[in-house]
Amino acid sequence: MKKIFSTILGLLLLISIVPLTIAQIYSEEEELATALIKNLERLSKFAENKVELVRNEFDEITIENYEVAERYKEEALNAYNAGGYEKAIVNALLAMRHYKVVLSSIKEFRRGYQDLRMVVERTLEYFNFVNRTIRIAQENGIEVFNLTKLFNETKEAYRVVLDDIKAKNYEKAKEDLKIAREKKTQLDEELKKIRKELVYANADKIVSTFLERGEKGIEIVERVINSGHPELDATLTEFKEVYDEVKDLADRGRWQDALKVIEENRETIEKFQRAVKIIMHGKIDMEKFLRNVRGRIERDYRALQKLKEEGVNTRIAEVQLKAATQEVMVGLRLLKKRRPIEAKTHFILAQELLSRVEKFIAKYGGMNG
Repeated sequence: MKKIFSTILGLLLLISIVPLTIAQIYSEEEELATALIKNLERLSKFAENKVELVRNEFDEITIENYEVAERYKEEALNAYNAGGYEKAIVNALLAMRHYKVVLSSIKEFRRGYQDLRMVVERTLEYFNFVNRTIRIAQENGIEVFNLTKLFNETKEAYRVVLDDIKAKNYEKAKEDLKIAREKKTQLDEELKKIRKELVYANADKIVSTFLERGEKGIEIVERVINSGHPELDATLTEFKEVYDEVKDLADRGRWQDALKVIEENRETIEKFQRAVKIIMHGKIDMEKFLRNVRGRIERDYRALQKLKEEGVNTRIAEVQLKAATQEVMVGLRLLKKRRPIEAKTHFILAQELLSRVEKFIAKYGGMNG
């Protein structure tokens, strides 16, 4: 269409500057008008079919553009049939311009419609997770009345949005989505409380698993240190202090206190676990890793910007993405200093941070809300 317009404008300019006879000018105008009218009729039919599918969802500006396009089309046809080719050309060009605006609006509408539907469908998948949590909490004797109430209310709110979408009531769907998201925020808060209670209800199992895995991890890291990697000594020492405190509390049956120690020292534990993971998984293909992580950072950044434009609070995810980027840079500097094990620790952390960011994006359907 852009190419056609350029050609038409070029011909008009040519007609205006080349001295032709009246008969030649009339012949050129008739030829150009005929070509334009044919294109206009095809474009009009195409636009009409598209408009019929989404007519009820148009805003006033789009409707006005369509009506203006139709008026210019009629004027162009009337002028052409009456032999007024110059007037037919001008009105045909104006009509085509307004049809283009309408078709652009339809395209944006359809994109928004699909994005909205995806957000709702992904949230409905999230409800399966909430439902499982409720069932497990009940099995552990935890009161879930508030969680169940909010779960049902939030689920119903999103179903309303889905019904709006199915009815092609796009504007109402956007308004109802705001209400649904408010409900979901309340549900998330209550879910956090229940999950915390659930964790403490199973403190003995969690602590026992921590001690079992921690003991194996200590053995692995000690072997690596003894084989010529003293740089891991500080990481091991910090972890053993936490491990010994947790074990002492567990031996005395103070499971919940032991769990609190684990939670309070999460950063030290995760650092140690990354070191163990690196040792267990061996070498990293650095070229492939860096290419992959760069692509993920770029995709995640774009996805967060889109969510931010939609009104989602992305502050925490943006901080995590920035931290992931910094971890990659630290890892590269350590590689240059010939300290590969420490470098890999930072690369693993970068991957974990990116995973958190991507979970956040997926939660709001932002990988394409």
